Amino acid sequence: MAVIMRYFLALVVLLAAVQRIQAEESDYLRAIQSEAVEAKKADFGHWGWTPDQYLQWGTHSNRLIPVYTFGTQGAGKGIDLTEFTGPNSTYRSAESITELYGRLPQSTLNPNAEYCDQTDIARIQSAALTAGKKHIFLVVFDGMDWITTRAASIYKEGAVSYDAGRGTGLHFQDYTANGTTQFGFMVTSPYVDEAQVNVDQQTAVSDLNSALGGYWFERGGDAPWIAPSDPTYLIGKKTEAGPRQAYTDSASSATSMTAGIKTFNAAINVDHSGERVRTIAHTAQELGYRIGVVTSVPISHATPAATYAHNVSRNDYQDLTNDLLGLPSVSHPKNPLEGVDVLIGAGYGVSRDLDSGQGQNFVPGNAYLAEGSIEKIDVTKGGRYVVSTRQEGKDGAAQLQNAAKHAAAEGHRLFGFYGAEAAHLPYRTADGQYNPTQGRKKTAESYSTADLEENATLAEMTQSALTVLEADGKPFWMLVEAGDVDWANHDNNIDNSIGAVISGDEAVQVITQWVEDNSSWDETVMIVTADHGHFLVLERPELLLPPASGTTSR
Repeated sequence: MAVIMRYFLALVVLLAAVQRIQAEESDYLRAIQSEAVEAKKADFGHWGWTPDQYLQWGTHSNRLIPVYTFGTQGAGKGIDLTEFTGPNSTYRSAESITELYGRLPQSTLNPNAEYCDQTDIARIQSAALTAGKKHIFLVVFDGMDWITTRAASIYKEGAVSYDAGRGTGLHFQDYTANGTTQFGFMVTSPYVDEAQVNVDQQTAVSDLNSALGGYWFERGGDAPWIAPSDPTYLIGKKTEAGPRQAYTDSASSATSMTAGIKTFNAAINVDHSGERVRTIAHTAQELGYRIGVVTSVPISHATPAATYAHNVSRNDYQDLTNDLLGLPSVSHPKNPLEGVDVLIGAGYGVSRDLDSGQGQNFVPGNAYLAEGSIEKIDVTKGGRYVVSTRQEGKDGAAQLQNAAKHAAAEGHRLFGFYGAEAAHLPYRTADGQYNPTQGRKKTAESYSTADLEENATLAEMTQSALTVLEADGKPFWMLVEAGDVDWANHDNNIDNSIGAVISGDEAVQVITQWVEDNSSWDETVMIVTADHGHFLVLERPELLLPPASGTTSR
């Protein structure tokens, strides 16, 4: 009997091993990621500047960032992307650079610059408002630089089809918008890296002894596909060759794209001295536009917050949410902002007892939505929003869309609050499943059936937002953020990163289909871009393709 039992146990172990191998072969990118973390190196590429260190760098960089525009070519003064690139680039003029940064950063003047600046994204939107464009979309893939985009396109297209330029394979790369699409790239460096802030008093003083903004093209490269002559320059390291220049965070960058200014990292729509500034959404709202904000990460994370809120710190989440929902906040205690018409995102179920970053008015409980706020905004309790939150046993997409239809029919606003334990929507991995493996943190998120069924996807959230925004025929401005691209890249996880890009691309498809069905590119402008880069390097991009032999070759 003992012999039989040993054989039985050996058979069980063998079957488990076979199943594991079969799973890895069917999800080869997951296997590549798992092995790269275990070995701490990978033949296909790495995060950082040293090829044999897969997990070397886990945060942002000063890389040039791709910009894809739609409805812009030939669309009029200040809208066409070429008004900000090539001969019209800010970076060809010492005077323009000085106006932008408050000084002339070292080696930033480039007489041959082809790139624009992130503040030009705000200028295009402003010009679109002036021209009377009815629908303006800003789609931000948080942390998606040109290399990250290329990795996702290789996987989706099943081919290594380009090594420079716009690229192909993803919807936003291939879609032409009736011949009105354009491509460029931009600088994202902030005014300054750090500032001394007081969240309770809402004051800020930029620290001019910290790294200052600028872009030294001779070291960083004058196009995003050109390898930098000094890779460590892109991560803000000071060397004998020159000064350290700051890379941006999401708050400063989003402020640049929505308010048109350079500021310090962590600032939400305040300038380098802490003074509040207006955003495109504020101006649009005053002109009668409806405002929509959709994100795959927490509702008041840096990018969604920067569409509308004011704060010296991106970490003051509850106050930022209050601004978005038109409730009193530390920045607007007596005269709250009007609030956005649609706010949909994650952060549901994330609780904290203490949070020093949120100041003295922090309310224990949900980190992003203060206790009692839902009751204040709920239309059934006298508020202005139809509220849809994750509910046990309920189909998240269906529930959200039903709430959107109700809001549209009754002329109400919409607030959707979803997410999983990690504060964002579940990662869609590259193969379309939701089965992440480990990354830099050496842990892998796992999702229950409920996590998947009770949440909507970013594309479904985008569709629900459009249901409300289009209801009364008014013009609207809308942000859609694929924020989990950034979270995946911070974790050095190629499987999650590619999946998150594809998830965002599906949301872009929802927008382009809506425009084709309900509007036109004569009255619509869409900008698809990112707020900053990371440091993924592809050494052998062909290894992101499925192995022809059925085994994973790396």
